[in-house]
Amino acid sequence: MDQLHNVTDAFTMVHPITLTKGINATVWDDNDRSYIDFVGGIGVLNFGHCHPHIVSAIVSQAQSLIHYAYNAAAHTPYQTFMPRLCQLVPIEGVLAGMLTNCGAEATENAIKIARMTTGRTGVIAFDGGFHGRTLAAVNLNGKVAPYKRGLGPLAGGVYHIPFPSPDNDVSDQQAIDALDRLFTVETDINNIGAIIAEPVQGEGGFQIMSKAFARYLRDFCDEHGILLIMDEIQSGYGRTGTSFAFTHLDIEPDMVLLGKSIAGGLPLGAVVGKASVMNGRPKGSLGGTYSGNPVACAAANATLDIMQKEEVWQSARHYAKTIEETVTAWQQENISPWLHGLTGVGAMRGIELRHPTHGAHSIIMTHVLKHARERGLLLMPSGKYRHIIRLLPPLTIEPETLTAGLHILKEVLMALPDELPET
Repeated sequence: MDQLHNVTDAFTMVHPITLTKGINATVWDDNDRSYIDFVGGIGVLNFGHCHPHIVSAIVSQAQSLIHYAYNAAAHTPYQTFMPRLCQLVPIEGVLAGMLTNCGAEATENAIKIARMTTGRTGVIAFDGGFHGRTLAAVNLNGKVAPYKRGLGPLAGGVYHIPFPSPDNDVSDQQAIDALDRLFTVETDINNIGAIIAEPVQGEGGFQIMSKAFARYLRDFCDEHGILLIMDEIQSGYGRTGTSFAFTHLDIEPDMVLLGKSIAGGLPLGAVVGKASVMNGRPKGSLGGTYSGNPVACAAANATLDIMQKEEVWQSARHYAKTIEETVTAWQQENISPWLHGLTGVGAMRGIELRHPTHGAHSIIMTHVLKHARERGLLLMPSGKYRHIIRLLPPLTIEPETLTAGLHILKEVLMALPDELPET
């Protein structure tokens, strides 16, 4: 990063370019070069850059009331949005929620709520999971580098177990055995107040939780008075082709965490859950100065309007079908020994790069990112070895733009050497 801009060098810049404009699935840099965007602000733009309905809502709200802290006085956008959001979340019974500034804040508040509800401080999370970069959230992440490096000892009471998925080599029984071991060796089960999981891991490589294990987890939590928290910050808001990814698992959590695409690009997050969990907390214990500000709420209301349109879901289905058929065809054509296959579900898909001899290496992803960008396509890595391309274009991507982006990606994969490339 150019230090002339006085930005800390602690950032990792995936793409060394400066963007100035974006429309739906296309962005332009400061040299007016266009790129097909398969990154989407890391899952923030499920409905595209500068969607006209969202832009209109932002402009209109900014002309009437830009800010008021909801802890001080209520405002209409918050009061309008929260009932609509609770109605959207498919959890049976009466729901309640709160808005935050981002997904990490949603995580922090959910852990606070779990502690206040259960009187227990312990939390179980999963290997490969990602829940934010704030201090309590980063402790939940199932990965040390880069998030926990240099932080020293973190607060106790957080335990990790393997994440079972049809997309990895972890079985349901391995995860169940790890859970059993936890309560035999590490801690009393009565210390655990919550289990937090992504129904489809984002940073972890777009791996979906095993449906059978998810049902086991739901029953386990019910039996032991533990709250089940589903982190839908990246997987929610249509990313998998349905409003929320946990519906693929045939379970209902006690709380859902939201963020990223919730407000079309503006900072906003949310915790929504059963009213019996969300209500009755000490007055003043939840909230925040900017949490649920009027402009972000207006954008969030506009986003819900978009999600009610059938053409959005038709586009999402077309996207999912195209990805599945295209990658299957590439495998049949044997375009590259590095092409291992797809991870994820529906419209939340990753392309795993794993060589039958060399295995998974981050060096190959560096090569792919660079050569795709040079051809006009922006991609985002993920996975334990930074070996999975997580595809995050808008669900509203134009069919011709999607085809063009996949054509570039095919060219890049076909050009990969059989041996590990030089960086």
